[in-house]
Amino acid sequence: MDILNTLLYWVHTIASVYWIGGIAFILLILIPKTKQILGQEAGNLIGTISKTFKFHVDISIIILVLTGIALLMINMPAPDQIELSNNWKKLLIVKHIFVALMIFIHIYRNTVLSKRINRENVPSKKKSLQKLSLNLVKLVLILGLSVLFLSVMTSNL
Repeated sequence: MDILNTLLYWVHTIASVYWIGGIAFILLILIPKTKQILGQEAGNLIGTISKTFKFHVDISIIILVLTGIALLMINMPAPDQIELSNNWKKLLIVKHIFVALMIFIHIYRNTVLSKRINRENVPSKKKSLQKLSLNLVKLVLILGLSVLFLSVMTSNL
């Protein structure tokens, strides 16, 4: 079981880093530099890259959910041994709430919000919706970094 646990944790970590690192790259490097170099044309390139990245994030989410469930099944104590007063379990609950929010925001942005942006004909409203979408990506990055921090905290308890 130790090798399986290690392998699952490794794959789980890779999927997390891929998703969160990809968002950081897009927000901190790709968007600013593309706008600097391409100006008004940056939106098309960023949109194309974002659509490709969305597919990769979808795969990462599937991997995270499957490996996360497997890790919980392997490492979770028996139901009669679960104590919510345990700090590890409290942090794990907060971490999973953050992850659920990240997934919800990802799905919302890529289904509901993206359709609203594409249908919007009023330039000022379209720009406002695009700004909301970008702010939601920033929120996902903050939540993701928080999840990584909580993961480190739980591994040290």
